[in-house]
Amino acid sequence: MTSRLYYTESYRTTFDAQVMSCDAVGETVHVVLDQTAFYPTSGGQPFDTGTLGGAAVGDVIDREDGEIAHVINGGRSGHSSGAGHPFRGAVFKPGDVVQGAIDWARRFDHMQQHTGQHVLSAAFDRLFGARTESFHMGTTGATIDLGREVTPSQIAKAEDEANRIVWEDRPVTVRFASAEEAAAMPLRKESARGGPLRLIDVEDFDLSACGGTHVARTGGIGIIAVGGWEKFRAGTRVEFLCGRRALGRFRHWRDSLSAVQKHLSVAPHEMAAAIERMQDDSKGLQRNLRGMQEKLAVQEAAALVARGSREGGRIVIAEAIDGWDAQGLKAMAVAAAAAEPAAAIALFTTNTPALVVIARGANGGIDAGAVLKALTAKFGGKGGGKPDLAQGGGLNAAAAQLIAEARSLLR
Repeated sequence: MTSRLYYTESYRTTFDAQVMSCDAVGETVHVVLDQTAFYPTSGGQPFDTGTLGGAAVGDVIDREDGEIAHVINGGRSGHSSGAGHPFRGAVFKPGDVVQGAIDWARRFDHMQQHTGQHVLSAAFDRLFGARTESFHMGTTGATIDLGREVTPSQIAKAEDEANRIVWEDRPVTVRFASAEEAAAMPLRKESARGGPLRLIDVEDFDLSACGGTHVARTGGIGIIAVGGWEKFRAGTRVEFLCGRRALGRFRHWRDSLSAVQKHLSVAPHEMAAAIERMQDDSKGLQRNLRGMQEKLAVQEAAALVARGSREGGRIVIAEAIDGWDAQGLKAMAVAAAAAEPAAAIALFTTNTPALVVIARGANGGIDAGAVLKALTAKFGGKGGGKPDLAQGGGLNAAAAQLIAEARSLLR
């Protein structure tokens, strides 16, 4: 088994180790060492990155047999790492002594998030009996899934309590205990693992079995900020950010709000009301525009019918209309079909991909849905409708090509 230095030395960034094996796995090399400071993906925390003998470590795998494999891309086992090898230093022989170096920025970020999770989970548990069922750490945020629903007020209180512990800068210690010893301890969550357990102790606040890396004092977390929450299964999923991630999110929100404030010319606390007023104004304008379009559509429909070509017993109308949206095209097509019972109509927008409305008058003699299906089969897109009216979008062709095909289908 690989000796895990990160169990007791989370702040260690370099180490020397002896190579136990080095094997090719596809386009990668898996290197097993007698000891390592690289953390493998486990318990919701992603793996460490860094270098091993100068070669980039792209993944770290915790094997079932207790060995930890360090994955190096591009090398081939059994070949020397001579000057001509593109991955110099990436291939080792058993018995070689190599130096590993941890990407400290990534490691410390994970330490902040993971320790912050312990504190936040303990706050929810202590205050509201809301147990953490699972934890996941992504690249920009982290989440805990609580076993029951919590209210926004409760989330704020748990956030305040968690930050109280952070700012008191309490010690975070690591200790080991047998399963029997741990059973008599006040663990926040009973461990399903047997054998010796590694315990993370946040002084007088949380005691949990965990194999991850953590800061030495809660002050190292920096801050615990809840970014959002949502209902998840029978409980609540809470997104949170600690330390530098919280700072990064704050900067993103600050820049976004500053840009919005510049366009609205209002104070930050007035933004919500200003946006609501703009939305109301926009809805009013859209209603007025829709009414004007409907009136204009009747007049435009008459012009369409006048320009239509007689093909046998029907009037074929196929045009691309500039400046009209789907609702406007629909109103125009319906008006033309009502004005001319023999009309067979296909109206497109001029942009690409195009929107389309197919319609027929009472004696138009076409199946609008079938025409639309034929158009989308040839030009892509999707849509649907009935024999007298169908509409769709996403047709990827020039207007002239769409009109020519439509005329052929409408005849």
